[in-house]
Amino acid sequence: MRSPTLQPLAQTPMLPTIKSPTQEKTRLHPRNRHRARYDFKQLTQACPELAPFVQLNIHNDESIDFANPEAVRMLNTALLKQYYALQFWDIPPGYLCPPIPGRADYIHYVAELLGRHNYGKVPTGKNVKCLDIGVGANCIYPIIGNHEYGWSFIGSDIDPVALESANKIIAANPNLKGSVECRLQTNPADIFYGVLQKDEIIDLVVCNPPFHASAEDAKAESLRKESNLKKEAVTTPTLNFGGQQGELWTDGGEEKFVRAMVRQSRQFLHSVFWFSSVVAKKSHLQGIYDELRKAKAEDVKTIPMGQGNKTSRIVAWTFLTKEEQKAWRNGRWNAETKPAPAPPKELIVGKFQRKEKA
Repeated sequence: MRSPTLQPLAQTPMLPTIKSPTQEKTRLHPRNRHRARYDFKQLTQACPELAPFVQLNIHNDESIDFANPEAVRMLNTALLKQYYALQFWDIPPGYLCPPIPGRADYIHYVAELLGRHNYGKVPTGKNVKCLDIGVGANCIYPIIGNHEYGWSFIGSDIDPVALESANKIIAANPNLKGSVECRLQTNPADIFYGVLQKDEIIDLVVCNPPFHASAEDAKAESLRKESNLKKEAVTTPTLNFGGQQGELWTDGGEEKFVRAMVRQSRQFLHSVFWFSSVVAKKSHLQGIYDELRKAKAEDVKTIPMGQGNKTSRIVAWTFLTKEEQKAWRNGRWNAETKPAPAPPKELIVGKFQRKEKA
């Protein structure tokens, strides 16, 4: 296994650069559609139901109360309608309402990872097949990945209610029909087995694993976040700031889940090009790297991501040799392309020398 790296990935000129004259969210990926400040006039046009929640903040700018879960849900609905061509999106009460800018970052970074093996050009279209482990009620990664790159998705989950919600979103949006399939994982101990079919080929696995090790830990973190938003002590978490067990906590937490994912991925070493997962806490990396060495991963990449004051990263690994990677590209992506030209300077991500927070 090659040593894990913190190297920036080459930028591929797939999407326009997102620019904003003021308050640009520079820690987000250069092609993230949410780098600019939210334009609430556009968003309320896309989703009139958002309008009652828009108000002037202390800086006299239009915003919403991010401590109000209904306002956050309507903001997500507006963002998905405005930027990802959805006609309908919703989640059941008590399920996680994801931060869309951060989810988009994940998709853009792993897209570039695929592009590294395709002459610098991100492979696009339905022939690129992804597995989203823990698709959730919100179906967010398939929505973004399909819209931005045309990829097809399998979304797995252990929660039938979450899959019912995801299927409702898919059925209500013609652009997702035929491109996203949801599958129930009946054994929570299994991650790939029971979801992937025999001889099924997957180009990319994405996963945002449950972070906390217990319901108590998840509740404490929800209370902390909600207290910060409301700027006052909160003793009972608000519905929709909680999330379900499969979304927020699992036995052993994030590190144990990803290590199990690494061990089980070895069984599918020739069926998947790149496995990947979000790793929220830096201190979890060493244990995951140890597991990857035991599994004899051929290559490992660690890709930093940042949103606001929060820093996380993606850990990606493959078992394919250089020759196998070349054969995969030529056989699946038919990449008869020349290397992509160098991107404009404003697209280039820095050298990731910033100090990461645990």
